[in-house]
Formats: sequence, C-alpha cells, structure tokens
Amino acid sequence: MSRVLALWCPDWPAVAAAAAADLPPTHPVAVTSGNRVIACSAPARADGVRRGLRRRESQARCPRLHVVTADPDRDARLFEPVASAVDAVAPGVEVLRPGLVVLSARGVARYFGSEEAAAERLVDQVSAVGVECQVGIADQLSTAVIAARRATLVPPGEGADFLAPLPMRELAAEPSLAAPHRGELVDLLHRLGLRTIGSFAALSAGDVASRFGTDAVLAHRAARGEPERPPSGRSLPPDLEVEERCDPVIERVDAAAFAGRALAEKLHRTLSDAAVACTRLSISASTGNGEQLSRIWRCAEPLTPEATADRVRWQLDGWLTGRSEKRPTAGIAVLRLEPVEVVAAGALQLGLWGGVGDQDERARRALVRVQGLLGGEAVQVGVLSGGRGPAERITLLPLGDELIPRNDPSEPWPGTLPEPAPAAVLTAYPEVWMSDERGMAVTVTERGVFSAPPARLRWGSREWAVCGWAGPWPVDERWWDPPAARTAARAQVLLEESRALLVICTAGRWSVEGIYE
Repeated sequence: MSRVLALWCPDWPAVAAAAAADLPPTHPVAVTSGNRVIACSAPARADGVRRGLRRRESQARCPRLHVVTADPDRDARLFEPVASAVDAVAPGVEVLRPGLVVLSARGVARYFGSEEAAAERLVDQVSAVGVECQVGIADQLSTAVIAARRATLVPPGEGADFLAPLPMRELAAEPSLAAPHRGELVDLLHRLGLRTIGSFAALSAGDVASRFGTDAVLAHRAARGEPERPPSGRSLPPDLEVEERCDPVIERVDAAAFAGRALAEKLHRTLSDAAVACTRLSISASTGNGEQLSRIWRCAEPLTPEATADRVRWQLDGWLTGRSEKRPTAGIAVLRLEPVEVVAAGALQLGLWGGVGDQDERARRALVRVQGLLGGEAVQVGVLSGGRGPAERITLLPLGDELIPRNDPSEPWPGTLPEPAPAAVLTAYPEVWMSDERGMAVTVTERGVFSAPPARLRWGSREWAVCGWAGPWPVDERWWDPPAARTAARAQVLLEESRALLVICTAGRWSVEGIYE
C-alpha cells in the first residue's frame, strides 16, 4: 500500500512575516487580508488574537502585535529553504502550498528504518533551518495532511477510524486540498446535524452526490478514507513540456516573473491543444554555471495560466533571493515547465467541456440542482470505456461520481469496431429491413459474409438505396458463459443522400446501432 507523508509548518504566513522582519519567534505576529487576521503566530494567540478578528481589535488585545499584509510571494520565497532541507534527505517532495509539502512515505521509511524514524529525521532536518514543523503519515493524501496538524502517524487501514471523531471543519481546513466553497458545504452539513467527519462518512455515496453536489462527493471520499485521485491522473501526451532559453541570463526577480508568465501562457496553449489540464507541475531551471534546480508543485484543481505564473514566480523568487544553501551562483539560463500529472481538461474543476470559465460553472450548478431535484441518476456523464461495440465503449456515471470506466479502454479489445465511431449511439436498437436486388432479405451466413449484396434498406416508412458497405464483422462473445453469450455481426452501410448507419444482425434480424454524421 502506498503511504503519504505530509510535513506541515504551523502558521507559515506569520512565521515568514516574522523572518522577513527579523523578529524573534517569541514576538507576536499577525497577517491580515481585507483588514482581518488570516494567520497569527502562537505568541499572538496566547494574547487573544484569533483568525477572523479585525485588525484594530487584534491590536487592542495585543498592543505589541506586529501586523503585516498577506504576501504570497514572501511566503513562497522564504519557504524554499524548508523545501530544500526536506528534499536533501527525502527526494520527490511536492509543494502543496508554502508551509505544506507531501511525499511518498515508502522510500524514506525504508531508508531510515521506519516511519517513526523518518518523521523524526525530517523534523530535525527542518529544525536545522530554524523552522518548527509537524509530520503526519497516512494511506491517503488528505488524511496525511490532517494527521500532520496533529503530529500523528495513522496506522495502515485506519484512516477512517482516525478521521471519524474529528470535527467537520477539518475537511475545509486546508485550502490546497479543498474546493473554494468547501467551507459553505461544511457549514451546511453542520446545520443539518453532521458535526463529525464520521457522521458525514456514514452517509451513502448516492445520497451525497444527489443532495450536495460534486465537491461533497470528493469530501465524502476523503471522510471515508477511500482512495483519492492517484499519483497520475492519465498517461502524459508527448511533447507537453515548454522551455525558454534566457539570453542574457535572468538574475532579477522582476525579469524572472516576466519570463515565467510568458512561459506559463505557452504551456497552457500546449495543454489546451492536447485537451488536458495540469495538476502537478515541475519547474526546472539551469543556471549559467550549470547548476540544476527543480521543484514540483501539486494542486487540488487544474492550474490556470494565472495560477501557473504565480507558482513560477514564487519558485524563481525563492531560488534567486531565498536563503537556501542551494541558492544558485549564477543567473538562470534555461527555464523549463513540465507537467508531471495531467487530467482531462476541466475534470477537477467540474467543467462540462474542458473549460474553466463562468459559463461552465453556471451550467454545472444548474445540473447539480437538477440532480438534487430528480435524484442522483438523473444527470449522467459519459466516460470512455473498453469494449467492442459503440455502446459498450461508453460508461454513464452520475454527475459527481468518480469517473471510472466499467472496462479499461487501454486494454486490447480484439474485434473492436473500426474507426470512425458513430456520432450517435442508439440504445433502443430500432429494427430495419435490408434486401438485395430481388427484394429478398439479406442476412449473414455461417461463414460471416452477406448472403447477397445489399441493395435496399427500409427503416419504418422510409427506404433508401444502399450505395456501399463495409463488413460484416462477426461478433462471438462470452461463449464460455451461455446466459451472457452473444453471436451477431456488424456492418457499416452507406445510403443515398450521404447517410451512413452502423447496423447489427442478430438471429437474422437487422437493427440500427449507430448513426454516422
């Protein structure tokens, strides 16, 4: 079983702000946004400062409070030494956000002898750069992050038991793992009487999908300790990485930010052409002295061009101006962005057609409402599946369920219908009559060929001349299971008026299985 290790630095925005101002760890610090406290240090909390307080009230409670405005660039720049310290003893670090990294626990546990020894070694490693941290290990990513907030190593297979007594707000406590409106979901569930994660996990998956929407399904899987999205959402299409050679080399942060934004836009054009979106991004750089720098950023939702540019700017700022021992000795000569994990475009942001805009989001909300009124099965999404016939290659799943096909489409499927696939697949299989020049019925013989060349096809009250055909292709499936066995033959027929149909012959009768456009 693959285990996940999460390393969390408490109150990181406040810690970074104190480090930037050269304040001692004992000095109270608060970080504000919109005139409200969004993070504060432990000494500030001891004096009564809390998140959500107005700036004036927090200063009234703690007169010596050092108040600064939120600055993501500062947080990322000062976190680079921490990430480098972890990477020095445990390669494969992924940054969820400044203050939180995750990695596979398997390798580091084997190297240090046990998960407990690995956790102690990483805490010591980070302490050496003057930062406090906590480590959590669990089977799933979100469980490991919650465990890190409690400095807990969750035994294998006990993730759900560990989460069950915790309050519901834990599912929305980490913004890098939750949708933007997860807090509203938690408030709603709390008003409905679901106060603990265990009470939420006790609900059936169908009830959650039909009543609360897609993000609730993801939260429900996390609450039950079920497998979340795997390390790689799909195989990577070729040639997705983008590269920029900098001449002259980049030594200033503003120049690096400009180059990073241009490269981010170029990357997203490439991803858009491949109909995928990036959820794990590798940012690499080569310096004028040949030094190689690399860092992986992981995100809960597909990166937009703006989010990609932000992470590139944060990372370059950390490399060029940070206090890490691996700070380059020369400017950046080559900058490279490479997707490590991709998904179908828009899949994690719940778009319908791969977009990430307002129109897709409004359509999704409307469909979720329809689903809530009519039931979980009322709105279904098609997923490419494995199979031989066109209907078998589509798995319909309720909106909000994990998009897992019934059969793996990557496996070999001998006898698969040749391309192109029909534009419309008919599940009712309407019967048609196909005849030869003499008006006699055309069937498929035991040798798998037409009994006579087809000349006419009648569907209901309409009749067309057959201008051409392909096939027939015999279908002999599950002969070892008599109740499920099927013997048939498919054919493609081209009719006058440029109409094309996919027909199937079963027990001497023809039916329409698909229509080509």
